[in-house]
Amino acid sequence: MTTVVIPAHNEGRVIRRLLEQLINGADPGEMDIIVVANGCTDDTAEVAASFGPAVRVLTLPVASKQEALTAGDRAAAGFPRIYVDADLELRPDDVRALAAALSRPGVLAAAPRRELVTAGRPWQVRWYYDVWTLLPGVQRGLWGRGVIAVNEAGHRRLVGLPPLQADDLAASLMFAPHETALVPGARVIIHPPTTFAGLLCRRTRCVTGAAQIERAQGLDGSADQTRISDLTAIIRHRPAMLPRVGYFLSVAVFARLRASRARVRGDYLTWLRDESSRTASATEAARPAALPSGARPAAPAAPVAAPAPAAAVAAVPRQLDGRDHVPHTR
Repeated sequence: MTTVVIPAHNEGRVIRRLLEQLINGADPGEMDIIVVANGCTDDTAEVAASFGPAVRVLTLPVASKQEALTAGDRAAAGFPRIYVDADLELRPDDVRALAAALSRPGVLAAAPRRELVTAGRPWQVRWYYDVWTLLPGVQRGLWGRGVIAVNEAGHRRLVGLPPLQADDLAASLMFAPHETALVPGARVIIHPPTTFAGLLCRRTRCVTGAAQIERAQGLDGSADQTRISDLTAIIRHRPAMLPRVGYFLSVAVFARLRASRARVRGDYLTWLRDESSRTASATEAARPAALPSGARPAAPAAPVAAPAPAAAVAAVPRQLDGRDHVPHTR
């Protein structure tokens, strides 16, 4: 059975979209879906619990992704194990493709190909991601996808990973290229910010997270850093991208300046989150939830009974990490 662990902090507006797609089309007993609602002040746990026995819900009092992942691991029983951000879209077929990739000899970690939803985004957001998606480190890394899958051997590699703000980049750095697989048959749909302010929040957090990794012993993220040569190669092969590359650089400089004070103070606790992609107008699914083969769309559901309460679990040993304080920028 494949285990899917979903850490979720105040994701009540988006987690239903993910869970509907994971559950519809899955075979009975195929997946053990564990949602760990951490430090939530909204209805994240209640929304997840409304799916009944198909989803196990744990609650933690502290807003910490690191602790949520640890709690999910403690509750999980099997492998492969897939860690999924709550604001994405993923289907059972994607989960199956990732699990199949992890059965190949030598593969310890896998990730899906990413698809970004750019419809309705302003040009400031679209131009940035037009360049970002062409960068070599972005194309080859497991990070920046919101989904990482590991088998038991790969999981052992992650056990000693320190709590870091850029947890996906750190996890990616724990594996050599020949130990990973980017799976063409698996696709994750990512919802970028819908405003420039939201984009800047994400980019500033990435700069701060990368700076923290530079200070961590045993981790070297230099191979995935953006170089001027990467940007000039884009212009050389696609001259029309010159204005976009110039804009990309300006955003990168702006984000670095904004992150500079946190870096000087060594503040890796403040978690800047993009809220624009979580508004009501931005949470519509990019693809409809899948139905089992041969099934027809169901009639409108009758009112259901109140969901079972989420199961509270004791907080894991206290560790400071990038999500211990979550001042949401709106």
